[in-house]
Amino acid sequence: MQFQWYPGHMTKAKRQMQEDIKLVDLVIELVDARIPFSSRNPDIDTLGQNKARLILLNKSDLADEEQNEAWAAFFREKGYYVVRMDARSRAGMKQTLSVIMESCKEKIERDRRKGIINRPVRAMVVGIPNVGKSTFINTFAGRACAKTGNKPGVTKGKQWIRLNKNVELLDTPGILWPKFEDQSVGLRLALIGSIKDEILNVDELSLELIELMRREYPGILAGRYEVEENGSAAEVLGQIAGNRGCIRKGGELDYSKAAALVLDEFRTGRLGKITLEKPAGKA
Repeated sequence: MQFQWYPGHMTKAKRQMQEDIKLVDLVIELVDARIPFSSRNPDIDTLGQNKARLILLNKSDLADEEQNEAWAAFFREKGYYVVRMDARSRAGMKQTLSVIMESCKEKIERDRRKGIINRPVRAMVVGIPNVGKSTFINTFAGRACAKTGNKPGVTKGKQWIRLNKNVELLDTPGILWPKFEDQSVGLRLALIGSIKDEILNVDELSLELIELMRREYPGILAGRYEVEENGSAAEVLGQIAGNRGCIRKGGELDYSKAAALVLDEFRTGRLGKITLEKPAGKA
């Protein structure tokens, strides 16, 4: 299965971000803690050159805690500020505000020397579709000022949000990049929902997830669905269909319904705290 999704509005959004980057002091990049490498748009590093950089490991409550620690260390070693957080529950929000001020302390000090007092830090919030940017901004600001949705591509226009007298945020649309050189990156993005399910083969996607789960987290599927994990991924999916009542008229197993179930339970954390990639070997 080939993975690619780059609708036309993303090209326009990237051009707008290239213009807007001149207005900000800091780039806040949200990544999905379950795939911190694959959920980073490589264009952001070019875009954010010479700016302070903060990476938010969002949805860290859904990820393997040991790997959260490993990824935070990985990014800090590369010079980024890092906060682990869950935008929905406010976990990590207070720390995020203090890290924003810490990351821009040189800018604040330069302003002070020039006699500029209380000019707010301006930060651009970036990230690929469905990593939780709008939820982060709404939770951070304490009000619904950015549109949110559980489908990729909801945020379309430019929005400035003033958090307080010290910080202003620029919300941006989620953008991917034109071509995934490594299709395993596309696979992981599809698994977390950053590529629209409507353009994917969800049945095949669930089989990929089952293979990955058996390899990296053996026993979780067996415990959750009361299945045998040996045999092919299709056989495991068939067992899940049978055990969860995914049956068509005539008694046939409904593989598609079972596939959607497995994907949904992974994405919502009901399969447990799972990270799909490790920092070892990442550039």
